[in-house]
Amino acid sequence: MAGMAEQKTIELALQGGGAHGAFTWGVLDRLLADERIRIEGLSGTSAGAMNAVVLADGLERGGREGGSKALASFWRAVSDAARFSPVQRTPLDVFMGRWSLDYSPGYMMMDMLTRMVSPYEMNPLDANPLRDIVAAQVDFDRVNRCRSAKVFVTATNVETGKARIFRQPELSVDTIMASACLPFLYKAVEIDGGYYWDGGYMGNPALYPLVDECDARDLIIVQINPFFRKGPPRSAPDITNRLNEITFNSSLIKELRMIALFKQLIEAEGLEHERYRDMLIHRIHAADDLEHLRVSSKLNAEWDFLRYLHDIGWRTTEDWLDRNFDKLGRESTFDLDILFDDSFRPLDLSRGKRQGKSPSVQPKQVGPKQAEKKS
Repeated sequence: MAGMAEQKTIELALQGGGAHGAFTWGVLDRLLADERIRIEGLSGTSAGAMNAVVLADGLERGGREGGSKALASFWRAVSDAARFSPVQRTPLDVFMGRWSLDYSPGYMMMDMLTRMVSPYEMNPLDANPLRDIVAAQVDFDRVNRCRSAKVFVTATNVETGKARIFRQPELSVDTIMASACLPFLYKAVEIDGGYYWDGGYMGNPALYPLVDECDARDLIIVQINPFFRKGPPRSAPDITNRLNEITFNSSLIKELRMIALFKQLIEAEGLEHERYRDMLIHRIHAADDLEHLRVSSKLNAEWDFLRYLHDIGWRTTEDWLDRNFDKLGRESTFDLDILFDDSFRPLDLSRGKRQGKSPSVQPKQVGPKQAEKKS
């Protein structure tokens, strides 16, 4: 593909989502296969953070091919480590082709215990198999000296409730475990005297480091947790699943809303803040393929399931590139207005009213030349 088109530089915001992070693996794999794309920055939380540091390690070691191999090796190691876990699909689930663990005795037992017993009592040694996998798969010296991609990892400070962004050269196994620390399963991770839980509570993932510290105009969100679902959930697992999605999308929605309002304010008032003015927002998300998956499937690390998710990510990204590559650097392909409901629409500052509502102030009179310019 080299030489066929200009190379375009992007930033990637990678959501967390347990085993569903294998979808992001497929997205990254497809992007690496396209030499027209250069990745400047990666902001990740939980599984997104793992994908980010694994990719940075691979890029530093062997370029695009090294990044692709590193991601495949990491997810294979995750699957291998889960083969002897008591949390497995039942034979009926396997026969029916269901990826969920809802009826797994191991999953049900773990779910019940985590609701009654804290990890400080149930897991006093703080055993975490993912820690061993990350430590074995990722050379953090390489990650921290990687210059081809900036990496930002989000964790939630337990004491202050604020997000902390870890970046090169301070990335380590501890920072990744902090970003992926589910408070019902693991003890809070201590770093520099602070205690941290999963970054998804305050940034899934954080966008502002990409806006403030990178130069690319195109910010692509790789989304795992859907914004919208039709109708209320009725079963207990579905309620838990939707609550999980809302919680882990809330900070992302707030950041996107602020970007939308800030861009409108800059354009309407002629303010000087070129970085926010020029940001173009995109999203890669396979709603039809991911929304049917149950929350329990985020703990399903079977290789067939991880490959299934990878292939969805690859196909989705290939389709996205076919439709949107030419728009990179020119226009946003994700309409931020969908994040505003009917009671709070983005301010239409050019007309002094909220879209879809009666004007709150009378619009200014526009002269003939201004009208011609507006049209």
